[in-house]
Amino acid sequence: MADFPRFEDANNPDGGDPAEGGVDSNPNGLLVRHGARYVTDAGGNDLLKVDHKGRISVVAVFPPRPVGDIPMQAVPTSVVKGPDGAFYVGQLTGFPFPVGGANVWRVVPGHDPEVFKGGFTNIIDIAFDRRGRLYVLEIATGGLLNAPADELPVGRLVRVNRDGSTTTLASEGLNAPGGFVLGHHTAYITNNSILPGAGQVVKVAI
Repeated sequence: MADFPRFEDANNPDGGDPAEGGVDSNPNGLLVRHGARYVTDAGGNDLLKVDHKGRISVVAVFPPRPVGDIPMQAVPTSVVKGPDGAFYVGQLTGFPFPVGGANVWRVVPGHDPEVFKGGFTNIIDIAFDRRGRLYVLEIATGGLLNAPADELPVGRLVRVNRDGSTTTLASEGLNAPGGFVLGHHTAYITNNSILPGAGQVVKVAI
């Protein structure tokens, strides 16, 4: 329906240097609303819209930011529509994957993205519940580079409460979680997502 690498090659919305691998596409998150598809391109560092004819347009671009002397890519992984009508985008972060360096961005089309909540590490999925509270799933709480070579990174599920505080709902036993959905009082989480033959779905009371 839509060719994201071709769009990235022709438009390069984030302005990455092609000589340094800056033209990259890795569509990761998908939201379907009223016949349109909204896609987070983790490689292109942008939020894209695909209309019913397959035409791609840019909704937002997420800029790199310096970590020491290294420009860290945004790497957006997930997108949802918030109760206020804005888009919310979770950020994995690129190398060097600093602890606490990932944000949830709030995006209003036609405006620059704003940080809604920061201080996360390697966000892989997000969702709102019926009460308007945001849930954030991290694939690694200690940063993707810090897990021992023979172990999976430990993740966590966090709730952002209405007052802006956060509550960790689960961490122990969440090993490289890959995504989740919310039930009425339960979150269902894919676990061991990068370990062949060991994938699970686990449930966590929320």
